[in-house]
Amino acid sequence: MAGGAREVLTLQLGHFAGFVGAHWWNQQDAALGRATDAKESPGELCPDVLYRTGRTLHGQDTYTPRLILMDLKGSLSSLKEEGGLYRDKQLDAAIAWQGKLTTHKEELCLKNPYLQDFLSAEGVLSSDGVWRVKSIPNGKGSPPLTTATTPKPLIPTEASIRVWSDFLRVHLHPRSICMIQKYNHDGEAGRLEAFGQGESVLKEPKYQEELEDRLHFYVEECDYLQGFQILCDLHDGFSGVGAKAAELLQDEYSGRGIITWGLLPGPYHRGEAQRNIYRLLNTAFGLMHLTTHSSLVCPLSLGGSLGLRPEPPVNFPYLHYDATLPFHCSAILAIALDTVTVPYRLYSSPVSMVHLADMLSFCGKKVVTAGATIPFPLAPGQSLPDSLMQFGGATPWTPLSACGEPSGTRCFAQSVVLRGIDGACHTSSSHLLLTPCRVAPPYPHLFSSCSPQGMVLDGSPKGAAVESIPVFGALCSSSSLHQTLEALARDLTKLDLRRWASFMDAGVEHDDVAELLQELQSLAQCYQGGDSLVD
Repeated sequence: MAGGAREVLTLQLGHFAGFVGAHWWNQQDAALGRATDAKESPGELCPDVLYRTGRTLHGQDTYTPRLILMDLKGSLSSLKEEGGLYRDKQLDAAIAWQGKLTTHKEELCLKNPYLQDFLSAEGVLSSDGVWRVKSIPNGKGSPPLTTATTPKPLIPTEASIRVWSDFLRVHLHPRSICMIQKYNHDGEAGRLEAFGQGESVLKEPKYQEELEDRLHFYVEECDYLQGFQILCDLHDGFSGVGAKAAELLQDEYSGRGIITWGLLPGPYHRGEAQRNIYRLLNTAFGLMHLTTHSSLVCPLSLGGSLGLRPEPPVNFPYLHYDATLPFHCSAILAIALDTVTVPYRLYSSPVSMVHLADMLSFCGKKVVTAGATIPFPLAPGQSLPDSLMQFGGATPWTPLSACGEPSGTRCFAQSVVLRGIDGACHTSSSHLLLTPCRVAPPYPHLFSSCSPQGMVLDGSPKGAAVESIPVFGALCSSSSLHQTLEALARDLTKLDLRRWASFMDAGVEHDDVAELLQELQSLAQCYQGGDSLVD
């Protein structure tokens, strides 16, 4: 890769992971678009860490995410599994076969109105449904969504978003999407609900070999592979898929970093007994198995608890969001993810994925918590120290790992990133980044009292158009995990597993539950006591 980028391969496993990933890749794409603007200062983040270059059969240069994603049958809507950048299947068939061709066309899913606007702005959709992309400016990023002569882009409405592909504005490589056809995304039957089901998916030669082939394709073209970041649903059977994927990576790519982000959608409600119990079991099994095979694991959720006790969603002073909407929750988590992963994505930084994990996971503490202030409340003309004084000595971020409030807990090690702060404000600080977080359409309108650049303004109306925001993000090895992991273990001991035979029948034994409880309690002890330490 140009510039000696330390490449990272991303795995997205599950439907909520797809929502977070869609926002994440849209943000990377928006940053790429700004990087080609002569008015923009040179970028601090290296896009080649996450992206790969390529060329279509028609000689067009492409720049696509280094990504493998897995989801269930029926989850793609109008998005083609093979994509449309590299291959026209009808044309290939005509070249290989000179005889008569008979075409059978399946009725296409209706495209989200936002995607129709996206396609009309960036290329040509032919009559056979194949998307042919325009040339990419400077070889990187998508062409601008609008120009001086094009209308304002459509913003997806909450009602229009059914699946993550409804608002993904990034073109994917044909080897990115891997569908699990044996389970259904919609309906009550054939669901991937349990950890054991997910584990069994990657035990099947078909899916294991397909994943290995895609891994080899991406890894072999890397000059210096840092490692892998896994975005994995914890609440359903994808926790088992993630556990087996992490095990495969650990076995085949020893010495590379494996950082796993365990994702949970918004808070759940009482009255959904089976769903809540399955969520608890999947989260516990997924968390412990992922910890075994990853360099670092971080749960990400807007809920207040990983256990059975419902807690209200977290609150941000300058955000108005609906915690029941995956489109909203994933948008906030994507901002946090885009910020806390900064250390291993910089052009010039001694911090690799392995180094970051080693700093945070000493003494067996491989689970960390995340937090963020979105947006960071910096008023126009205010200095950074003055803005930090607003917090009155309290932790200046909102917890995003469903592990309770950080106040009163001990911090063993942490990594902090503050981004989007103007150079004039850098009078006193630690690690800072000038580059803000992009929140261009289709990012939802969640901000209140903010300028277009995310500065806090009194009297600014709710839903004002915001283009970028400053963000404070942190990863922390904290004593709060002692209470969280012990609470998970207590909830598990209260379960009558005979009532949940369907979960056990999916591939989990009673001895596995007993072993899980012991491992949870042992891990919880790692976070008890010790002196406060900030790195």
